[in-house]
Amino acid sequence: METERLVLRGFAESDVDAVAWLLGEPRVMRHIEDGKPVSREDVARVVLPKVMGGGWWAAHLKVPGVPGVSAAEGPFIGWFELSPVDGGVAELGYRLHPDFWGRGYATEGAAALVEHTRAVGLRRVVAYAMAVNTGSRRVMEKVGLTYVRTFHEEWPDYIEGAEHGDVEYALDLRG
Repeated sequence: METERLVLRGFAESDVDAVAWLLGEPRVMRHIEDGKPVSREDVARVVLPKVMGGGWWAAHLKVPGVPGVSAAEGPFIGWFELSPVDGGVAELGYRLHPDFWGRGYATEGAAALVEHTRAVGLRRVVAYAMAVNTGSRRVMEKVGLTYVRTFHEEWPDYIEGAEHGDVEYALDLRG
């Protein structure tokens, strides 16, 4: 899948170092899971097999190619997720390395996946974030998802901002 500036493709075993670079960055992980960076060993053993199972795309900057030919992959910048939940519902997610924040890449990739859900006939897209993660919430809104609710979950380890809860956003694709 390609956008104006991105190439999104399935993951391969050779992506272990790129994913370890992404998930090893504390700023990426501060609002996710236990808030701690993920080791390369855990990426190879747990994360990579999961993302290779489908529903996740490695995101690369597009290197312009010859007109009429697909663009080449440039640097890895992060990942996008569109994983099935149930009954025609898919969960949208994204993790970009901070070196690529603030340039509209998250919105561009997320918008492409929302359009993909329309093309494959899904009925609803949902997304979740910590309430304090204003950047992620802004992306959800820009791609057409609307706020549904704030909820509180019990997490084994405290993450800064958890006391404000998590938020759910959604987009219904069919009337």
